[in-house]
Amino acid sequence: MDIHHILKKLPHRYPFLLVDRVLEFKTGESIVALKNVTMNEPYFVGHFPIRPVMPGVLILEAMAQAAALLAFESMGTQTDEKSVVYFAGIDGARFKRPVEPGDQLHLHVSLLRAKAGIYKFAAKAMVGADLAAEAELMCTMRQVP
Repeated sequence: MDIHHILKKLPHRYPFLLVDRVLEFKTGESIVALKNVTMNEPYFVGHFPIRPVMPGVLILEAMAQAAALLAFESMGTQTDEKSVVYFAGIDGARFKRPVEPGDQLHLHVSLLRAKAGIYKFAAKAMVGADLAAEAELMCTMRQVP
């Protein structure tokens, strides 16, 4: 799935679109997505000028966007249908390694369960073979007016 397909599925746009490509996809099961981390990212100006590090909350957001792609693609939903995935919870978030300019962040997300409109995902962000972050994400899908 390339960037053009991602833009059709997610409502996010620059500078908040944090998924560049989907490398693997299994409908209703899992997704592996890619975020190329470059020095051009706007948050590196202040986080931190002497040692740029991707903020942990944006790593979580990148994992959530990959989870949303898994949900939207599995359900056949497009952004023009005005569907949005909102966070409902984050459990067990752990940050294991800094993510810096030049890294490729591989986002591994698996659907754990879907019940009563709440989706639970297991998510990991990897840089090479190193675990950068992990969390369980809970999301719900809503229609916007």
